Amino acid sequence: QVQLVESGGGQVQPGGSLRLSCAASGSIFNILVMGWYRQAPGKQRESVAIISTPTSTSYADSVKGRFTISRDVAKNTVYLQMNSLKPEDTAVYYCHALLSDYSRRYLDYWGQGTQVTVSS
Repeated sequence: QVQLVESGGGQVQPGGSLRLSCAASGSIFNILVMGWYRQAPGKQRESVAIISTPTSTSYADSVKGRFTISRDVAKNTVYLQMNSLKPEDTAVYYCHALLSDYSRRYLDYWGQGTQVTVSS
């Protein structure tokens, strides 16, 4: 079995920073892609940032220039550094991984989510 565990969420004032972490564990042969998604109350889940290698990244326009995604391949961990946070960043943030198991099957996994609240 594979588990994704997020950490680092919390409450922060506008303009503040948070760093989210997501660690994958279990029967993993290779992780192809990791990413962060978020869902705010009353809205659809949206992609925030995706990384396929330590240097191949993509970002939603709403967070570009403020958020940075990075990956430690050896530790099966992805990070999201969030700076200059705005109230509209408030959401539950979910970690996602596309990986292969030892039978070379490709599977998607999601974490349980971590709450990020930006308010004064």
